[in-house]
Amino acid sequence: MATHFTHYCLHSAWKNELHASKRLNLEPCTTYASSWVTRIRSRFRQTKHFELNSSNGHPLNAVSLQDDVPGKPPSNEQAVNHVQEHSSGATAPENLEPTLSITVVGASGDLAKKKIFPALFALYYEGCLPKNFTVFGYARTKMNDEELREIISRTLTCRIDKRENCDDKMEQFLNRCFYHSGMYDSEDDFAALDKKLKEKEAGKLPNRLFYLSIPPNVFVDVVRCASLRASSETGWTRVIVEKPFGRDSESSGELTRCFKQYLTEDQIFRIDHYLGKELVENLSVLRFSNLVFEPLWSRNYIRNVQFIFSEDFGTEGRGGYFDNYGIIRDIMQNHLLQILALFAMETPVSLDGEDIRNEKVKVLRSMRPIQLENVIVGQYKGHSKGGKSYPGYTDDPTVPKGSLTPTFAAAALFIDNARWDGVPFLMKAGKALHTKRAEIRVQFRHVPGNLYRKNFGTDLDKATNELVLRVQPDEAIYLKINNKVPGLGMRLDRSDLNLLYRARYTKEIPDAYERLLLDAIEGERRLFIRSDELDSAWALFTPLLKELEVQKIAPELYPYGSRGPVGAHYLAAKHNVRWGDLSDDS
Repeated sequence: MATHFTHYCLHSAWKNELHASKRLNLEPCTTYASSWVTRIRSRFRQTKHFELNSSNGHPLNAVSLQDDVPGKPPSNEQAVNHVQEHSSGATAPENLEPTLSITVVGASGDLAKKKIFPALFALYYEGCLPKNFTVFGYARTKMNDEELREIISRTLTCRIDKRENCDDKMEQFLNRCFYHSGMYDSEDDFAALDKKLKEKEAGKLPNRLFYLSIPPNVFVDVVRCASLRASSETGWTRVIVEKPFGRDSESSGELTRCFKQYLTEDQIFRIDHYLGKELVENLSVLRFSNLVFEPLWSRNYIRNVQFIFSEDFGTEGRGGYFDNYGIIRDIMQNHLLQILALFAMETPVSLDGEDIRNEKVKVLRSMRPIQLENVIVGQYKGHSKGGKSYPGYTDDPTVPKGSLTPTFAAAALFIDNARWDGVPFLMKAGKALHTKRAEIRVQFRHVPGNLYRKNFGTDLDKATNELVLRVQPDEAIYLKINNKVPGLGMRLDRSDLNLLYRARYTKEIPDAYERLLLDAIEGERRLFIRSDELDSAWALFTPLLKELEVQKIAPELYPYGSRGPVGAHYLAAKHNVRWGDLSDDS
């Protein structure tokens, strides 16, 4: 795993320079990669991280010129004074050593226990956290420090290379974890948290990161209280926000306006964990650093692109939550659309986060409004298989009877620009399907005047080259090509040029939350969603969602454990496309 963190961790050659300029001081990571990787990455990032200035040159606490959403006038004078007070950027004494305080709000929840705390420990184990740091859990549940440590310890594992002294590392990490119980809407409770944080930060330059692992209905309360009562007075303060970011354009816009009463855009890190997955990270590398692919990346050679997400389980245990959102809001509007934007964007000016996000926004704004006739929705029903019965979606007692919430959706989307004009981008996402997978499939055009077309018969799709990026499980990149079967005859076969990650790389792939947490600590924003990105994404899907709800479109039923509704195949055929996963369950 150390290899994968080479490009994140700061090295001693320029560590002192960062410290001298009052940036966050990270200890160097152990790494086994060659030094040229470090030199290349340092050129990309040498002035982008750990500064109190944002990437557009403004102080971190100044209003960003990139903000598209006009701030709604704060409802109380206290919020106005707070923003004004911090907009000038407080100056810290030059001789103070930096420290990092990470507060996980909602520390008693499943996400915190299963993902956030283990990711923080993995970063600590790799030496990628600052020398001085503390972790605070904050929730309404009453418990003390030791009880929190006991809960955290159950989910920590030393999976990284199975190195020695794991128990010592665990003990050291847990000793840096503390707990504070409080209400999410209580400024007094956050003021008490601030007092505890200051005790740990005494004599150092305090930087603070808040991770909101909480329901969206308390986002604004926590942001208000944390900003007014527990933000850093001399260092930076950043807030990581988990989806959902609203239910439609209106609610999302209102949430952004409320956030910006207390935070600037540079302080808000909207997290989509799919953007931190290794294969999604590798998408731009594959395209922009391999000459064999970049010239093909357009309508001239690509016939269609497919983004496929499937889970082999239903909504067991969270049907009540899911019914309020549905598969389109839960998966398509964020995970799949973000991957589509990364896939289809033009070459950015640089690898700077703002340059990349600028190109993603251009893609989203170029997309054609989604037509209801290009969408199929489905809902899984009960099914018996192998002597076992699987419940239907509406059999869940937390789901309202007669619910029309889709658990499956497929859609054809189009980008109206010169590069992608006429190319269908197909999305498919569903629960309770026959397999678990997430992948990007790029189907290329047929070879004009193919000399070997008679060897494929009438089904030319069998001769189509296809590039597949399998995001999960068993991360892989493979290219389907045609070749001759050995022998005296002329028989053709379709084979894979395969890069299977677990066969090629011995290091375990880091979890997406590790990468995203480290990026937030470093101030790297390219994998986080900017407010104008969010606006463009909701502008695309909100009219469709309203139409589905107003017309009360009944979802097509499909059996639990099947491939989904038949309508998805008709939708693909309408655009002269065959779903790539039908003949490939590898």
